[in-house]
Amino acid sequence: MKLELKNSLSVKLLRVVLLSALIVGVVLSCAQIVYDAYKTRQAVATDAARILDMFRDPSTQAVYSLDREMGMQVIEGLFQDKAVRMASIGHPNETLLAEKTRDLKASPTRWLTDLILGQERSFTTQLVGRSPYSEYYGDLRITLDTATYGEGFLINSMIIFISGVLRALAMGLVLYLVYHWLLTKPLSRIIEHLTSINPDRPSEHQLPLLKGHEKNELGIWVNTANQLLASIERNTHLRHEAESSLLRMAQYDFLTGLPNRQQLQQQLDKILIDAGKVQHRVAVLCVGLDDFKGINEQFSYQAGDQLLLALADRLRSHSGRLGALARLGGDQFALVQADIEQPYEAAELAQNILDDLEAPFAVEHEEIRLRATIGITLFPEDGDSTEKLLQKAEQTMTLAKTRSRNRYQFYIASVDSEMRRRRELEKDLREALVRNQFHLVYQPQISYRDQRVVGVEALIRWIHPEHGFVPPDQFIPLAEQNGTIIAIGEWVLDQACKQLREWHDQGFTDLRMAVNLSTVQLHHSELPRVVNNLLQIYRLPPRSLELEVTETGLMEDISTAAQHLLSLRRSGALIAIDDFGTGYSSLSYLKSLPLDKIKIDKSFVQDLIDDDDDATIVRAIIQLGKSLGMQVIAEGVETTEQEAYIIAEGCHEGQGYFYSKPLPARELLSYLKQAQRTHVGVL
Repeated sequence: MKLELKNSLSVKLLRVVLLSALIVGVVLSCAQIVYDAYKTRQAVATDAARILDMFRDPSTQAVYSLDREMGMQVIEGLFQDKAVRMASIGHPNETLLAEKTRDLKASPTRWLTDLILGQERSFTTQLVGRSPYSEYYGDLRITLDTATYGEGFLINSMIIFISGVLRALAMGLVLYLVYHWLLTKPLSRIIEHLTSINPDRPSEHQLPLLKGHEKNELGIWVNTANQLLASIERNTHLRHEAESSLLRMAQYDFLTGLPNRQQLQQQLDKILIDAGKVQHRVAVLCVGLDDFKGINEQFSYQAGDQLLLALADRLRSHSGRLGALARLGGDQFALVQADIEQPYEAAELAQNILDDLEAPFAVEHEEIRLRATIGITLFPEDGDSTEKLLQKAEQTMTLAKTRSRNRYQFYIASVDSEMRRRRELEKDLREALVRNQFHLVYQPQISYRDQRVVGVEALIRWIHPEHGFVPPDQFIPLAEQNGTIIAIGEWVLDQACKQLREWHDQGFTDLRMAVNLSTVQLHHSELPRVVNNLLQIYRLPPRSLELEVTETGLMEDISTAAQHLLSLRRSGALIAIDDFGTGYSSLSYLKSLPLDKIKIDKSFVQDLIDDDDDATIVRAIIQLGKSLGMQVIAEGVETTEQEAYIIAEGCHEGQGYFYSKPLPARELLSYLKQAQRTHVGVL
């Protein structure tokens, strides 16, 4: 490696030394010039004193004798000095005996010397008689032109400045030569030896000690460098081993030994390049375990690790069909299927993986079953880069989990827009309550005993300023995830109780209000207090507020849910279990919970006429409610046949479009009045 001359230390040192010497020379020269200016001003005053002393006696005699001719002779004698510009002899209170002036000397440098020395300087001496009388006769005055002195001063200043700078530069050059000989030249020799060292075998060539520098800093530096080179040589093989270990750690998962995300990206990059050349498809499958967190909590994290190891082994069994297999992190794995022609090949692989998971895993003397959801993207249809395919596969898997688990799903073009819309809605949801974008509608509930409207269900609606109506099944899960459901739920309860109070005041005193509670609300510790306060604030009678909870919400934490339900019941609220039949509640749980009503999910009611299974489920739920002493209400009633069937089976109440769609408060009031007039009535 050869240094450019302009970058060498010698040239930089020369620049620094010469520049420093130049600055020092200029500063010292300027100081000398200032001092010389001071001396020149002193010389002017000294010359003036000398001239006055020389002409004092003849001037005194001339003024004493009032001899004008003699005075002029003295003046002429003074003007022999070229610096004298004006001279006068005489008493200050009388006419001068003699005087003379001449013009200032023309000089091209006067503009500078006048600033330093002044244009002219005047001096005076008194003319007195001899002792012992010492009588005062007058003054001798002279004015000196400084131009002559200024010319000499400028010449001396130039000499001082030039000689000072030259001396400083000469001294700097000498210092540079000394530094170069003692430092930069030896360093250049060391650099020459350094460039000949083999980086892979550094100890083969050691730096030689420089003559005359064995015991100074350079000698110590050379010895230390040689020791360092020897140490590097001794540890080279250790470095290679460490690099290999780090490389493996950076590219492979520590637990399963599978490639990690970084290594997968490199492998997939190559696979996509090869597939693009032969125009073949590539499938990327993202496998995410369902409820793996629950398994860790139920058993142990050690058992979870063993499950992941066993799962990795099962996925390896498909390696004959895979181009790459990796663990993305946590409970997510990725499989790459290269050189496929049709998407069904990826579907077959995904189904085989799901089928493999049907066999239980034996861990810690327990048999554990795993379920997974798989998102699939295809090259080139869904993306032309590794990053896009992996991202979309993970998005597809995540979206599939929110809809239904234990299945595979292909990426579709609308996923991106759906995910973006989901993020936008989640962001806007935080401001929706403040911006008054929510409102409630109410759907009547009919008692089949006497065909009267006995209650209404409050349903929240969100009118988005851009997207319009957003269904509750879209924004309620978002609100539960970001925590806004608590504030929204309290607002719904407040509005519903307030509206019920208005209807009671208008004469519908036996009307009941049903309000849905989300899972997050149900497990919120402040819910009983909120409900109790609202019932007191709006002076609502006991059992006029009905709170609906879902099966899944109850089963997440059955003990906490039971405590909250008891507290809610003590406040005077009724408790209904909503969407019954879609969850996994057991009879023992139902029997232990403080429930007043079972609500049959509309999915069973809609097809009960044409589907024997649905009809059997509806019949069983009604009988179950009766046996437990609970009221049963069917939602989603839309036809006369459906109503007739559930009434025949003993259902107590019904709700659905057959009676009314959900209505705003004002329209529902008209509905209640109309029902009262037509003898449907309100109890």
